[in-house]
Amino acid sequence: MRVGYYPGCSLENTAKEYDLAARLVTNHLGIQLVEIPDWNCCGATAAHSTDHLLAVALPARNLVIAEEMGLDITVPCAACYQRLRTAHRELTENRAVAEEVAGVLGRQYRGTVRIHSLLETMADVGFDVLSAQVVNPLKGLRVACYYGCLLVRPPSTGCDDPESPQLMDRLVETTKAEAVRWGYHNECCGAALIFGAREVALKLVQRILRNAVDTGAQVIACACPLCQSNLDIRQGQVNKAFGTNFAVPVLYFPQLIGIAMGLAPRDLGLETHFVDPQKALRIVSG
Repeated sequence: MRVGYYPGCSLENTAKEYDLAARLVTNHLGIQLVEIPDWNCCGATAAHSTDHLLAVALPARNLVIAEEMGLDITVPCAACYQRLRTAHRELTENRAVAEEVAGVLGRQYRGTVRIHSLLETMADVGFDVLSAQVVNPLKGLRVACYYGCLLVRPPSTGCDDPESPQLMDRLVETTKAEAVRWGYHNECCGAALIFGAREVALKLVQRILRNAVDTGAQVIACACPLCQSNLDIRQGQVNKAFGTNFAVPVLYFPQLIGIAMGLAPRDLGLETHFVDPQKALRIVSG
């Protein structure tokens, strides 16, 4: 399988471990990721709240490049995925917007590119195929799969059921881990609110962590660098603010799959997290 790869800004910087794991695991599965040459920022999270034309033109340029290469696109970051999917819909349903964007870019988008989340791309390989690659079963590990807001909403551009998403759960279950059923799997974590409404964001994070722990989860899996950062980095601040003692590892879902495939923890970037996940993973092997 050959597919265009749009890593986005976060995976070049604060979420490098997501990029490492995505590339390693997809390669292990026979998926050839072709990074879109000279890709640009998609505009998340600021462009769509400041200038509508910019919010469409930024992701549109990446879509045009992929289209000229004859490739569909897979997107690891939930925010980038949502922006590319939204731009595709506007460009294919609104002729006036499409013409305006074409004037800005000097290139026309014909609307032939299919945009998939990394979850969808890996699921397309087949759950049986994924299960067959497992050499280090994660039996005994209880995982709370966290989808957040942008991966599944709005329904017109989301990759799964916005109220009861299951795709990440099914992928995690191929590792033989248990995907717990919990109520906060698609609740907002606050993301950038931490900079303007810190108390609100910390409360949102606290609720998510509390619900995950109350269901017996040992690890949280996610598919968004904004969510991962918020849930991982902020645990110390949450503990200080609410008198809690959370220490829940927050991993990207391909990192868990990579561990089950026998890939090296260092190569998957496990040592980069604020809450060390290797203790929880030792529970499995122990």
